[in-house]
Amino acid sequence: MARITAAAFTSHVPAIGAAMDLGKTQEAYWQPVFAGYEASRQWLREQKPDVVFLVYNDHANAFSLDLIPTFAIGTAADYPIADEGWGPRPVPPVKGHPELAAHIAQSVIQEDFDLTIVNRMPVDHGLTVPLSLMCGERPADDFRWPFAVIPFAVNVVQYPVPSGRRCFELGKAIRRAIESFDEDLNVQIWGTGGMSHQLQGPRAGLINREWDNAFLDRLIADPAGLAAMPHIDYVREAGSEGIELVMWLIARGAMADIAGGPAPRVKHRFYHVPASNTAVGHLILED
Repeated sequence: MARITAAAFTSHVPAIGAAMDLGKTQEAYWQPVFAGYEASRQWLREQKPDVVFLVYNDHANAFSLDLIPTFAIGTAADYPIADEGWGPRPVPPVKGHPELAAHIAQSVIQEDFDLTIVNRMPVDHGLTVPLSLMCGERPADDFRWPFAVIPFAVNVVQYPVPSGRRCFELGKAIRRAIESFDEDLNVQIWGTGGMSHQLQGPRAGLINREWDNAFLDRLIADPAGLAAMPHIDYVREAGSEGIELVMWLIARGAMADIAGGPAPRVKHRFYHVPASNTAVGHLILED
């Protein structure tokens, strides 16, 4: 039986990927950001997941304003790196797990969650930056990501976006689907995006440290209550792009106490500002 053993949560700031690609990780501005992931990289090497179910949002690369699915699951064998306007990031293409992805789609859709099934999809910084942060710099030209990835894109770009409660419940359904897959796989689920940031308008550059850390506290201890938070609270307190944090509730839902077992334990927690004009939050929960 496949099993979810851990959840990781992280921001996916595009400038972080650029800092890695340009060899700037040890510069004074960036070094504190990457230091916060050193323990996570060692942890990931020890955990050796077979598959990472990675929740992220596309930034008009796989989808456009012509077609925006609320939830889209990648079922391909491989995913090319998107060209976001200045060439693809110099990272390897992403290997998928079509069998598990198809099984999750079947199971979750039968539980009345409507998913868009995507058989061809370029992946952008929303997915590759978390991979780089957790896996570290590429040690050689023949480097490949050390696990398969199932991309799960969520619309947090064009309103209406899914509610926190729906995301939380979807995470539970994803867990049930994974646990019903008849192959022994170590699966992690990652929630990405956020934290507080606003990229335009009079509040451009907004960062709310107090609210971000309160969000992390509630994500750990009161996820069901956090799932009831209305969208307007995210926008008012965390900026227009802070709504990306609803994606973290999918990963947290997959780690929820489903059968009376113990709550997940906090393995690592990190918070830092600034990185570009964004707050960086990071959390690892073990099942």
